[in-house]
Amino acid sequence: MTVTEYAPTVPSLGHPRLLSPLRLRELVLRNRIGVSPMCMYAVTDRSGRVDDWHVAHYAQFALGGAGLIVTEATAVVPEGRVTPQDAGLWSDEHIPAWRRVTDAVHRAGGAIAVQLAHAGRKGSKFAGPPIDQPGERGSVPPAGGGWATLGATGEPFGRFAAPSRASDDDLARVVDGFASAARRAVEAGFDAVELHGAHGYLLHEFLSPVTNTRGDRWMRERSALLRETVDAVRASVPSGMPLIVRLSVDDVAPGGSDAEASAQLAETLSHHGVDLIDCSSGGLVAGAEYAPFPGYQVPGAATIRARGVATAAVGLITDPSQAEAILADGHADLILLGREMLRDPHWARRAELVLTGGASIEPRYHRAYL
Repeated sequence: MTVTEYAPTVPSLGHPRLLSPLRLRELVLRNRIGVSPMCMYAVTDRSGRVDDWHVAHYAQFALGGAGLIVTEATAVVPEGRVTPQDAGLWSDEHIPAWRRVTDAVHRAGGAIAVQLAHAGRKGSKFAGPPIDQPGERGSVPPAGGGWATLGATGEPFGRFAAPSRASDDDLARVVDGFASAARRAVEAGFDAVELHGAHGYLLHEFLSPVTNTRGDRWMRERSALLRETVDAVRASVPSGMPLIVRLSVDDVAPGGSDAEASAQLAETLSHHGVDLIDCSSGGLVAGAEYAPFPGYQVPGAATIRARGVATAAVGLITDPSQAEAILADGHADLILLGREMLRDPHWARRAELVLTGGASIEPRYHRAYL
């Protein structure tokens, strides 16, 4: 991965851009601060149904002032899960549970998008610490609740079990799974849908020349699976609902896609009804190494935004002035925070205090700001 140190300019005086509304189709976010999708592996009964923990987890960010919350990777089919503990939207039975989450977020003044995903060859894995027992590695065996995975080829990811090479019928079912899950997301009260096309999961695996070496039409036109999925989802949700796609803007792999290639793809996706590109990187191959630094993925977001496509920047963004500068420099339209939000769910309130000297306080928390 080729990166350059991101050196922001000092934000100009006036109303902070970070705190200004952002309109995506008919959805108006109260600010440009969002919660990045983060896998939680918190479905304890392995049913895909979220529970009280998820209600509390996502509502806390809305109470803390975030404008948009993006959920953890939510599987569109059971075999699309990353782990047996993943959330799902492959069944109508998942709708009422997710509705509790969206209602809680809306009551607290936030908006929420579901990240729909198919893990592909990276599925059926152990959830990792602190859930795993010491010494567990690789794929969960069928006897332990695992499943056979699907990939662009039969090549495994690192130490995981080898997947089956996806057939045309398999891929048609994948596209239908995304479309059906998107329809359920509307019923569950979500405000937007994000498709996970990054981090080596199935849609990303088909996009990259490193992992898509099939030799058929899906290789000759590597973006076809993502584009067909986008078209199917766009047709399955209301015209006013925003559609977001997360991309690994740089594959972080020799011979892989880079920011310029991703910018061309983003421009194409915008013509298919995608409203925002969530700009991440890597995750495609096992053992890839690079050294992240604050704002290290911002140049990728800036490259795509230069094509006239709205972007979200993510990646070790922790300081309100840093976030404001990224927006002021025109490199992104939305700032997404992950680990920093886990540390401080009220980061948006703190950012407002830092940038303006005052905060739009949740009334019941006013004592914290006296």
